[in-house]
Amino acid sequence: MIRALWFLLKVAVVIAAAIWLADRPGTVSVHWLGYAVEAPFWVALLVTLAALGIAALGYRLLRGVIRTPQRLRRHSRARRRERGYRALTQGMVAIAAGDAPTARKMARKADGLLNEPPLTMLLSAQAAQLQGDERAARQYFEAMLERPETAFLGMRGLLTQAIKSGDRVEALNLARKARGLQPNTPWLLSTLYDLEAQAGDWAAAEGTLQQAIQTGAIPTEEGRRHRAVLLLERSFEAERRGRADAALSHAQAAHDMMPGFAPAAVRLARLQVAADRLKPAAKVVERAWRHAPHPELADIYRTIVSSYDALTRVRLFQKLVRQAPDSAESHLAVAQAAIEAQLWGEARQHLNRAMEIGPTRRAYRLMAELDRGERHDEDAAKDWLAQAANAPEDPVWTCGSCGAVSHNWGGLCGHCGAFDSLTWKTPTVAVPVMEPTDIPPALARPATA
Repeated sequence: MIRALWFLLKVAVVIAAAIWLADRPGTVSVHWLGYAVEAPFWVALLVTLAALGIAALGYRLLRGVIRTPQRLRRHSRARRRERGYRALTQGMVAIAAGDAPTARKMARKADGLLNEPPLTMLLSAQAAQLQGDERAARQYFEAMLERPETAFLGMRGLLTQAIKSGDRVEALNLARKARGLQPNTPWLLSTLYDLEAQAGDWAAAEGTLQQAIQTGAIPTEEGRRHRAVLLLERSFEAERRGRADAALSHAQAAHDMMPGFAPAAVRLARLQVAADRLKPAAKVVERAWRHAPHPELADIYRTIVSSYDALTRVRLFQKLVRQAPDSAESHLAVAQAAIEAQLWGEARQHLNRAMEIGPTRRAYRLMAELDRGERHDEDAAKDWLAQAANAPEDPVWTCGSCGAVSHNWGGLCGHCGAFDSLTWKTPTVAVPVMEPTDIPPALARPATA
């Protein structure tokens, strides 16, 4: 509608101009080189307008001819760029499909068509990695370090290579350099924290962990557990350096942060026992038992109450049952104390209850000890031991990364070096446990037993 009105308006203007010229007749005379030309004014006006139109058309044609080579070059570059990006896309698809030869072919083609080294170098490096040519991939990543816009990508590629090859020292150095380029990158903070922890740099790891939690790289609850583990490792380190107060302070902070974390409670209770603070140590065990009953807690509790007579020890162990009445560990702890006190009936009652909750090798062995002590029945004891041999293995500290088992908890796996990977469970894969003398210096710690 608007266009129609605009057209009608223009037609009206033309008609008005024609009427105005018709009402004002006149002639135009031109004398040039002895020639004289006369014409009505409206004819002269039309000739003039036609001449201007022809001149404008000629100018546009001339300009088009002059610009034709430039347009051809521009079109050629656009086509070349289009083919280059198509090759780049095909190379990325080949990378995703695991087709290394096609990926390298497309990388070379894209490199020849595009004048954009950042994109083609990344594709070339990934293609080289896909073919297993780590040396060529490293060269590409190092070349990317020379350009500010690709330095972080190159650093990430080198970091990935170092981690894959097991060079943790190089990986840690690269991760710290990469942090200088992109300080708040979530995956980098998580990787750097893990590397610092594996290197035993507990203070630096704690600072990186805090930043990783703030940026959301590590969930808050998971970060809380990691921080408790770091505090325990700092406690071990302080003890090795003869700083008993710092060792106790770090252990207390870890326990306050994770009251149900058995290693923290065991560590704090042992240090308090060493400082002759038996009542606080007992409260630590009882508090932790409410959250997570554990045989190591029972062992340290046994040490705490060792100065009492046998009957009193049984009565004190009853506190643990009241804290967690549905846990087999509670009944096993009381049963062992009752056997030591020769309270055979109470021991059998708690062992039967533990067997109802879940039979374990330890429960069968205590049954054998009970029959041997109460009835002097070696045949019954042998039967219980035979059942123990066929029962599922007792839970142990097991690495979630490599499956190795350990008799003592630690922040680092003694087999693969993974941080905070030990959990209390029944092992599923038989992996030899490292002897203390085989543990790297960063993993070594005072004995916890």
